[in-house]
This record gives sequence, C-alpha cells and structure tokens, in this order.
Amino acid sequence: MDVIDEYLQNCEKIIQTIRGQRKEMEQAATLFAKTILAGRMVHMFGTGHSRVIVEEMWPRYGSFPGFNPIVELSLTYHNNVVGANGQRQAMYLENVPGFAERILRNFSLSEKDTAFIISSSGCNIVPIEMAELFQQKKIKVIALITKEHSAKSTSKRSDGKKLSDFADIVLDSGAPVGDSMIYIDGLETPVSPGSSVGGIIIVNSIKAEVARLLTEAGQPPKVLTAPSIMDAEKVEKLFEAAYDEHAHRLSELYKNVGK
Repeated sequence: MDVIDEYLQNCEKIIQTIRGQRKEMEQAATLFAKTILAGRMVHMFGTGHSRVIVEEMWPRYGSFPGFNPIVELSLTYHNNVVGANGQRQAMYLENVPGFAERILRNFSLSEKDTAFIISSSGCNIVPIEMAELFQQKKIKVIALITKEHSAKSTSKRSDGKKLSDFADIVLDSGAPVGDSMIYIDGLETPVSPGSSVGGIIIVNSIKAEVARLLTEAGQPPKVLTAPSIMDAEKVEKLFEAAYDEHAHRLSELYKNVGK
C-alpha cells in the first residue's frame, strides 16, 4: 500500500469512530439549538491549530449565526513561526494559569449559553481552565479531544486534570496517539495528522443537525451561501442578515459586562 492510500484508509477509520458517537453528537446539537433558540450563543474556543475547527463552525460558507468564535490571537496567530508572534510564545501562553479568566472577563455569560472547547491533547492549561470556568457558571461544556492521544498525554495542570474532566459531553476526533498517522521507512517520526479531519467532520455533522433542529422549530438559520447555487442578490441579503444577527447576539454578551 502506498502512503496516500494508507492515509485515506486511516481517514475511513476515523469516520467509523465518529459514527459510533452519533448519540453524543445529537446531544451536543440539541444543547446548541436550545441556546440559539433562546437568543444566546455557543462559545467556541481552541488554542493553536484548534482555531481551524473553531472557525469551521462560523463564519464560513455553509454556516450560520449563533456561534461565538473566541479566537485569541496571542494563542492562535503564529504564522511567523519565529520572531514576534511566533510559535514559542503561543505555546508558552496556552499554559499560563489565569489567562482563560482574563479572556472570559470580556463577556457577560448566561446559563442559557453552551460552550464547545477543542483541544486534541486536552492537556494545555488555558483550554482546561476555560471549560472549568464555564462549568462554574453552570454552562454546559462539550469537549472535542483525541481520546487515545489525551490518555497518553500529561496534563500541564499541577492537579493533573484534563479537559475531559470539565466536560458534560466528550467527543473523540478518532486520531491515533501522537495525532500523525503515517510512518515512512527511513523516517523516524510519523507525518500527516488526523485530528483535523475528525474534528471538521464532527463539527459539520453537528452543524447540520443544529440547522435541522432550528428549522423544525420554525427558526431556519441564515446560512452563508455561495452565489454559485443561489441568486446573487439573495446571497448578499443572506450575508448581511447573518452578520447583523451575529452582531445583535454578540451585543447581548457585552451589555452587562462588569455589572
């Protein structure tokens, strides 16, 4: 078998792992739909590469308002790799105790909200503290981790607790320990991670179910849609309406800050 076929077969195994979590994904979708129908938001958070999965939920084509992507640039923008805003700083900051509290200090939260925290290892301090803080405020937390990888990883917290310890529902990306899935003869280290594949499949499966639930409840979502499949004028109106709805929902998170 060549390495491309091997990677694709591993992705098929990931899909089978995800199929086995249908009940948990439906439960997550039900919580998210309930939050959105209440006029509130689902808080999405991840550090490092997990930002990709956060932004997969909103805003992009095929997505809709109701999700609050908390993308802290100091923890996620490290394209320079070295120098200012580099990878070393981001990896350091995602393990600074108390940073999660400073991020959430910007929002007025409600028990009607829900939270979706993404971390493959589930072992970095900021995502763990974020989940812990949400639970302290009686907000349901859904965690997306890589279970095998998390089980073999060591928490950066002094008490040893991981993201899964502060989650009401735990979802598994289906990737292996170490994330990368391909070993090549003559190369000591594996390449080609799988958690992104699993994570994106999971969030889009949940997204579809949330859209179904909202539509069934008589509040069909305003979906960002490509002009290649719909009249351009209608597409533009959808974009404007979706962005306005996002702004109105977000304003609810700010109006009582500090009170």
